[in-house]
Amino acid sequence: MRNDPHIVDGVRLQKVISQAGIASRRHAEVLITSGRVKVDGVVVRQLGIRVDPSVQTIHVDNNQILLESKSLTIALNKPRGVVSTMEDPEGRPCLAEYVEQYNQRLFHVGRLDTDTSGLILLTNDGELSHRLMHPSYEVPKTYVATVHGDVPRGLGRKLARGMTLEDGPVKVQDFRITDHYGEMSIVQLTLHEGRNRIVRRILDSVGFPVIELVRTQFGPVQIGRLHSGVTRRIEGPVLQELYRSVGL
Repeated sequence: MRNDPHIVDGVRLQKVISQAGIASRRHAEVLITSGRVKVDGVVVRQLGIRVDPSVQTIHVDNNQILLESKSLTIALNKPRGVVSTMEDPEGRPCLAEYVEQYNQRLFHVGRLDTDTSGLILLTNDGELSHRLMHPSYEVPKTYVATVHGDVPRGLGRKLARGMTLEDGPVKVQDFRITDHYGEMSIVQLTLHEGRNRIVRRILDSVGFPVIELVRTQFGPVQIGRLHSGVTRRIEGPVLQELYRSVGL
């Protein structure tokens, strides 16, 4: 922390904590006086201190707080037919067309195959992107699939035990049947994997080829009511939880 922590042109520390979505200003004051806040690695208990969050690092309960002005993470409901790249040499529609308004260099977090729609994250934080994609952090991803056939109740137990595909073993963390009509079923499954077309390959291997596939959740980020082709900025507690999920 700077030799003189009182920055005349800075922002009150409790306001910074509140703006980050951690707590109300009143509760932020309690966090400070309880010794749960650090500025540049030093515990701060004094109310009224001013800080410059653009150059100083602030932790609450040893978790770094993030202000939206510094960290930009976007949720996009990717339409079917869009390529999960920022540029496509073949001229096909790609992710960059949906985030032009942000005027920032963004990294897409993994990919959804062209025929799959749903939630994909983009961020200006290269380290966050790398960790979210790295298998060691086991960030869960949830999908809803419409498949051919009447899915038996016992399939979830089989998928939880694991199976081996051509590129290695895989397990499904959670599986449930949500609907069935005619010759089709709708299932929801959660897994930590991010390999190419992994959900389609899992379901095809057990005899239920996918008709339609949508990703509905990535870590703590849910697609919610986000319409196809529309973006939403990830902010506040959800952004904090996204960083915590990969140790940042």
